[in-house]
Amino acid sequence: MSHYSVQKGAALLGIGTDNVILVQINDRGEMMPEDLEHKIQKEKSEGSVPFLVSTTCGTTVLGAFDPLHGIADVCERHGVWLHVDAAWGGSALLSCRHRHLLSGIDRADSVTWNPHKLLGVGLQCSAFLLRDTTELLERCHAANASYLFQTDKFYNQKYDTGDKSIQCGRRVDCLKLWLMWKALGSKGLEKRVDRTLENTRYLAEEMKRREGFIIVTEPRFVNLCFWYVPPSLRSQKNAPDYWDRIGKVAPIIKERMMKKGSMMVGYQSHGNRVNFFRQIVVNPEVTKDDLDFFLNEIEKLAEDL
Repeated sequence: MSHYSVQKGAALLGIGTDNVILVQINDRGEMMPEDLEHKIQKEKSEGSVPFLVSTTCGTTVLGAFDPLHGIADVCERHGVWLHVDAAWGGSALLSCRHRHLLSGIDRADSVTWNPHKLLGVGLQCSAFLLRDTTELLERCHAANASYLFQTDKFYNQKYDTGDKSIQCGRRVDCLKLWLMWKALGSKGLEKRVDRTLENTRYLAEEMKRREGFIIVTEPRFVNLCFWYVPPSLRSQKNAPDYWDRIGKVAPIIKERMMKKGSMMVGYQSHGNRVNFFRQIVVNPEVTKDDLDFFLNEIEKLAEDL
């Protein structure tokens, strides 16, 4: 359940998608270290050379966090690079209450983090963090274009960071994060993260009080996945086509809310689970009244289904 960019990256780099080995997850969407160990050993026995494990902290659908300590143990045993995709969940590190979700991230060789997601920094703002201090990015990417990166400038060349990246001309994305951090402070960003998770918990508790809402998995993060069962289907749980019919509900409600212009909420299937809604609220200005409207609107749009 990693991000599709893993497959896409393998294709663009010439590694090939056939050489991306998928690792089993548990019912909460977390990578299973024991299966990772098995897969690495299997590939080695067949002559392959596993070199990178890509884990996820905050998966796109369920908001799952891989168990980094157990995975890091496996990577260390086999001398494999450990990468953590914390694009979505990395901002939890700013919260004293929620940073435990990323326990073990300090053992990673590299980490990605997107402040433009949970923190709401203007698109786009992505960070790539490395444990390596041996100028690895320069050694990988630098082309030393003499008309850009002269060696006899009057200032320190370390300020010419453009050759570290794959692309050359680009915006100064970090400036947006720096300005927000200066404006809100670390405590302000922490409150933003905490408020987002509080809103998710409020929605989950409200759904448990209302008939018709079924939470797919108890949320650990901001992702709240749920089915809505219209009144006409609530007595049909034993019908052989019950889940097939439930799977058609979310697309219809989505169509209705878009045509009405009241909301826009994503849905998808996941493994053997039929279509469900995935509600993610990151706007710090959202109120409980807004969240109540969301639940009421779902009920209203589906009352005749």
